[in-house]
Amino acid sequence: MKFDLLKPQVQAILTAENQTRDEKLLHVCKLLETNISYYTWVGFYFANHERQTLHLGPYVGAPTDHTEIPFGKGICGQVAVSNENFVVPDVAAQDNYIACSFTVKSEIVVPLFVNGENIGQIDIDSNVLDPFTEEDERFLEFVNQEVAKLF
Repeated sequence: MKFDLLKPQVQAILTAENQTRDEKLLHVCKLLETNISYYTWVGFYFANHERQTLHLGPYVGAPTDHTEIPFGKGICGQVAVSNENFVVPDVAAQDNYIACSFTVKSEIVVPLFVNGENIGQIDIDSNVLDPFTEEDERFLEFVNQEVAKLF
């Protein structure tokens, strides 16, 4: 499976020297977007618990106006509250969806935990209807476990 081939590449990016955390995260985003055909937009959001907002970090894909998302709003905001993965097979069927682009058909968001605290998430949009499987969830959980080591 492609995910097994990507895991050591993710680890290599995240353990590289002479790069900032944001540079490493951007490289991870590029790796995933380039190698997984249905990953159209890949990015990280980070929580500001005092303000109850998420803030856009490194990402690849179309520009977005959603640089700050209140907890509870949209798929990302819901994950900030629930602390659980959220797979949306068809964004058109979601009431609390924040549209980034009319081409986006589905989304997956996986929370990022550091010492048991949800500090952010990886967010992936797809222009394909219902492409995400349990394998995507497990792989993205792995990515976030590796990213957590940077904090």
